[in-house]
Amino acid sequence: MGPKDMGTPSILERIIAAKHEALAEAQRRQPRAVLEEKLLQGTAPAVRSFWQALDAKPTVQIIAELKRASPSAGMLSAGVNLVELARCYETFGAACISVLTDEPFFHGCLDDLRMVRSAVSLPLLRKDFIIDPYQILEARLAGADAVLLIAEILTDEQLLNLRLEIERWGMTALVECHEAAALDRVLQSGAKLIGVNNRDLHTFATRLEQTVELAQRIPGDRLLVSESGFKTRADVETVARAGAEAILVGETLMRSGELKRVLQALLGVPVQPRPA
Repeated sequence: MGPKDMGTPSILERIIAAKHEALAEAQRRQPRAVLEEKLLQGTAPAVRSFWQALDAKPTVQIIAELKRASPSAGMLSAGVNLVELARCYETFGAACISVLTDEPFFHGCLDDLRMVRSAVSLPLLRKDFIIDPYQILEARLAGADAVLLIAEILTDEQLLNLRLEIERWGMTALVECHEAAALDRVLQSGAKLIGVNNRDLHTFATRLEQTVELAQRIPGDRLLVSESGFKTRADVETVARAGAEAILVGETLMRSGELKRVLQALLGVPVQPRPA
């Protein structure tokens, strides 16, 4: 775990505490059995292949993120129309879209995911702090094609079971870690789509070298996504040389007044192969 003052909860710990409370309330309103029944009745939209959108490309692909705020940056774009922004992401070359659905800390919600799903044809990732299978059912009903799992907040058993639950409903699991010590756990979970978060979720400090250092330990048959901290084409080239095949970009795009120029400047960086 990242360093923090003893006795003072980190940002991540505060987020997880709030997530447990929100999850309990959601389950009181609508039990898990109700969500499962809706899925079995076929009420969710068809799954789009998140993996296929990122795989087998000669250049780094972009997962463009929609988020209104973050604990480290505050409000990113007041009054932003997420649907219009999602359409711009699609038009200007993003391969997939990440929708942040955490409400207390990121000002998102599942309705954002539903609205974006109806507006674009790109595969969608539910990005949140997933700690229970209930959230996976929520994601599928809202139209998610992939769900993020964070190794540092899950036990080995949870990591495996949640990945299997995601795949049970036809979605892709993007399994991320930040700490080097968590990477072996991610690999052992059987994850094929692996994210390295360049941001420490305890302190929210960001360094691209996190991907460079961990990439050499990730087998070439896994697809590597580098997450957070991208501002320039040179940043993308840094992780592409390490073998990253996709990047997840949020704040740079949300703050951009020239979205087309910024997105296209980040695209087109050749991927360097990693050892098998």
